[in-house]
Formats: sequence, structure tokens, C-alpha cells
Amino acid sequence: MGNIILVGFMGTGKSAVGKMLARKLNRPFVDLDRQIEKETGRTVQQIFERDGEPAFRRLEAKGVREAAARKGHVIATGGGVMCGEENVQALKSSGVLVCLTASADTILERTSASLVSRPLLAGGDPKERITELLALRTPYYARADITIDTTGRTLQEVSEEILCKIEKLKP
Repeated sequence: MGNIILVGFMGTGKSAVGKMLARKLNRPFVDLDRQIEKETGRTVQQIFERDGEPAFRRLEAKGVREAAARKGHVIATGGGVMCGEENVQALKSSGVLVCLTASADTILERTSASLVSRPLLAGGDPKERITELLALRTPYYARADITIDTTGRTLQEVSEEILCKIEKLKP
């Protein structure tokens, strides 16, 4: 049984939808950012501040390889995971990639309470930064097998659409 891998920008609902999908399907759930935090004993923010983004991306790539080796899991990735070709290949080989999207306004609304713990949005205008990063990452996210917009939708609606679209992918 292949994995269901949720990719997409921060604040699109990967972790929340992933937990719900895992419960519905009775599958284990893995959140790659939480896994990195558990293994390092530091938050993603602390890793970025102390060691920089390249160090975090190396830890993320290791986590991707480990997660891709699992079977039958629901996996929530970090927002930048699709920017690494090795990450994309590992994840694609282990299951179906579902990209969750949302409008910049929705992302800002969903992340506003945690801006200080989101290193890529620190400093400057967060909406401007969201818009810039979305423009850079959209071509990478387009490599997913399924894309679902979560703007204005409940977790239940999104998870049901994911299951419906996955079912249609089956031969």
C-alpha cells in the first residue's frame, strides 16, 4: 500500500488534513517537520537560526528518505520539500503526492499567529514574502499527482476530495 504524501506551502493544511486522513484510513501519520524537531531536540526555527536553511534542508532530505521507505503512511511534508529533486523522486516512488494550495490571504490568516516561529516569513512584510515564495515554488508544487485548493474549505471537505481523487487514480 503506497503512502499519501501531502505537499504544499505552509498554512495550506498539510498537518491538519494529514492527521484527519490518517484517522479515516487507520494509517500511521508522519509530520516531517515534527520528526526533525524530535530527532534534533530543536524547533525548525532554532535550526534555521543556529545552522541556517541549508542545514535544515539536509535534515529534511534525510527525513524524506526515511519517510519514503515506509509503506501505508500519511506523510505531511514541509513547504520547501518539493524544491529538492531527490526529495521529489523519493516521495513519488513511495506513493501519491497531493499538493494542498491556498490563496496568499488565506495563508497569511492561517500563519499569522505563528509568524515568529516561521523563519521564512520573519522580518519584512509577511504577505509580500508569502507571495514571493508562492511564485517561486508553484512550478515545483505542480509536479504533484493531485492538487487541491483548501481556501475556504473544511478539513472534512478537503480530506474527502483527496480520497475521491486518489480513488480515480487507481487503474
